[in-house]
Amino acid sequence: MAWIVGIPIVVLFIVATKIVHAQSLHNFGNDPFLRVSSAVADCPEPAGPRVSEDEWKREAHHRIEEGNHCHAEGRCRLANAYQYDNEIAESLQRRLQDLRRTLPAWQDSSLWIMVRGRWLTVQGCVGAGFNRPAFLAAMREIPDVEKVIDQTTATPSRGVPYVRYPAPGGSSSTNTPNR
Repeated sequence: MAWIVGIPIVVLFIVATKIVHAQSLHNFGNDPFLRVSSAVADCPEPAGPRVSEDEWKREAHHRIEEGNHCHAEGRCRLANAYQYDNEIAESLQRRLQDLRRTLPAWQDSSLWIMVRGRWLTVQGCVGAGFNRPAFLAAMREIPDVEKVIDQTTATPSRGVPYVRYPAPGGSSSTNTPNR
């Protein structure tokens, strides 16, 4: 009978561990991560640049090396690819304002955009009228953007192509790995 008393403690420990894990995800690199629309109900929030400290430690060397190679290879005027990110995020905001007039259907979506090392990653859920090629082309036109990655879906009920941000007490998951 003593083991029965221990069951609630074990369950409480498991739940607490999941909550702590969800709360321990951080944007260690301070990568711009913007929610730009929210029209699709029940679209899972992406983890975006939020990672655990262990994941950050594994990525840190690669970020430094890749960021500096950009300049060494002549692809960047600045010393590191990540130095562009805040400027790109500001240009992104202006571009989205323009798209509200010229391509308004994009707003019938729930999108987050991460800026990381001159790359834009568009994540979220889109509606039936979403013109994906035109929207992604508009993102590529933002100055200093090197690459645009599309991780959107029109059918979130079938899963999403990105790592989800865990809800408190939940765990992150994905249907397709993005790393």
